[in-house]
Parts: sequence; C-alpha cells; structure tokens
Amino acid sequence: MTKLICSKRYDNIPFAHRAPFHDGHCASIHGHNWSFVFQFAADAVDVNGFVMDFGKLRPLRERLESLDHALVLSTSDPELAYLQETLGKRNLARIVVIDDCSCEGIARWGFHTASQIVENLTDRRARVTRCEVHEDERNAAVFERSAAAGQ
Repeated sequence: MTKLICSKRYDNIPFAHRAPFHDGHCASIHGHNWSFVFQFAADAVDVNGFVMDFGKLRPLRERLESLDHALVLSTSDPELAYLQETLGKRNLARIVVIDDCSCEGIARWGFHTASQIVENLTDRRARVTRCEVHEDERNAAVFERSAAAGQ
C-alpha cells in the first residue's frame, strides 16, 4: 500500500509550564518558545492532490494559539488548585490543564488534539502520524502513531 506524507510546522508559541516532581530547576514555573511539527499521512490525496489541505487547519492553529502566553499545568500537579485559585482567578495567568505538561506529554496532547481535528476535516481520509514538539532549539519530544495502532 502506498502512503503519502506531508508535514506542517507551527513556530514560536510562547507558554510556561513546570515539572512539579522534578528535583531541579524545572520544578519552577518557566517558559519556552514552543514549536510543533505535525506529520500527516493518507493512502489517497484529495481532489486538489493534497494529503492535507493546510488552509483548512485553522482549528488546529487556534487550539495551539490558545496556549499563547498561558501557564500549562499537569492534572497531577500538587499545586494545581492553589495556582488556579491564586493566579487564574485573579487573572494573573491563563491556566490550561492537560494530563501531562512535560515536553513528552505536550507532544501526546498535540498528537491527540490534531488527530481529532484532521480526522473530522478529512472524513478520516488523512491521519496524524507524528507530533514533534520543541520546547527550544535543543530539546524536543515526539509522539507517533504506533504500527500496532493501525497505519
């Protein structure tokens, strides 16, 4: 079976996070200029010859932009309620809560977020196969669809 692949990159999305169980400086709230690279695959192209019509990815761009200048926290953060109360309710920070706000967890979140959007936009013709997240120019994580999950 032939598979066609393309990718789309979103750069410079500034937001903060923290690793609450880290034994070093990453336990503190800190920020990065994040980048996301999504890989799309399909067995057939659309009527325009595209695996993914990038112009139709506005819902994905909007989801990523919702992180802009936010504080992204993990559901397991022991200070989550305190931070929501002291920062969020006082409009000192816009807080976004995901399962895991590590770079790896953000890659997983990005993958699943993009997958739902792309599958809806293409009636399941195209799929997300990979999400690569860069927290800066040195550090990155990848979440990929495994072969066992179906390609």
